[in-house]
Amino acid sequence: MKREKLAWLADNPFYTKRFAFYVGQRCRSATIRDVARELKLDWKTVKDLEKQYMREQLRRAAKPAPRVIGIDEIAIRKGHIYRIVVSDLERARPIWFGGADRSEASMDQFFVELGARKSGRIQLALMDMWKAFRNSTTRHAPQASILFDKFHVMRHLGDALDTVRKSEYHRLQGKDRQYIKGQKYTLLSHRENLTLDGRRALKKLLAANKRLNTAYLLKESFGQLWDYRSEGWARRFFENWKAALKWQRLQPYEKFAAMIERHWEGIAAYCREENKVSLGFVEGLNNKIRVIQRRAYGLRDEEYLRLKVLTCMLPPI
Repeated sequence: MKREKLAWLADNPFYTKRFAFYVGQRCRSATIRDVARELKLDWKTVKDLEKQYMREQLRRAAKPAPRVIGIDEIAIRKGHIYRIVVSDLERARPIWFGGADRSEASMDQFFVELGARKSGRIQLALMDMWKAFRNSTTRHAPQASILFDKFHVMRHLGDALDTVRKSEYHRLQGKDRQYIKGQKYTLLSHRENLTLDGRRALKKLLAANKRLNTAYLLKESFGQLWDYRSEGWARRFFENWKAALKWQRLQPYEKFAAMIERHWEGIAAYCREENKVSLGFVEGLNNKIRVIQRRAYGLRDEEYLRLKVLTCMLPPI
């Protein structure tokens, strides 16, 4: 007995490819459960049809040969279970999702799959200050400049500010504490992102606590470092910023400044014209991945998550 394979049938022979692609398009903006309810299908069927759609998206996309890459990790489960995401920053799309953790060996897997020839084309690698990523990239793509991601650097500074907030809360007593309690989000947010009530609360807090006022102003000003087009001027700004810490008793900030000093080369690299890349893409991708994870809550199918991440920036078919 011979069974004929029809090109217009989906992998599931009960549905056509056209229907599978319709399901895949719907799942780009809705959860599997919602699409299953809308189309009166079993949710497992919907998931399988969406996976076929996403595999076809990847097949139609050009094979990656990146010149500028972004490297980041995402937590896929509680308990520090990580996977690595690598993006082509010029084409604004993720190109690799994998590894068993965020180790150097896991990062090596990306370069092995990419191949030595394509790894040799990479000119710039944007990453956080995680040593494993830097070591792997330096070994497999020694010609590439290393650039540390602004958002990860600023996150470290935000952590330093929050440490100051906690120490001030424990130092003070009575009414002086009321301005600090519950104001973590207010302090860590940019002023323009706060509501009117949030701005009022911030104004009261900064007026009531001199150390937090100083720490907040230092945090807000540090972002100017990425505006300079000359490493010399960037260095002068950083030296002035460090000098402002003197006599302030802001130990978390002093630790942060020492960390910047150790990683200066990868931060100052952004001053060079050829290294001016969109720093917002990686952060935007992280936000998109968090939305994907919320929609896929409860699913333990890692291949499904991999496909969702790799296709989230691809055009629909």
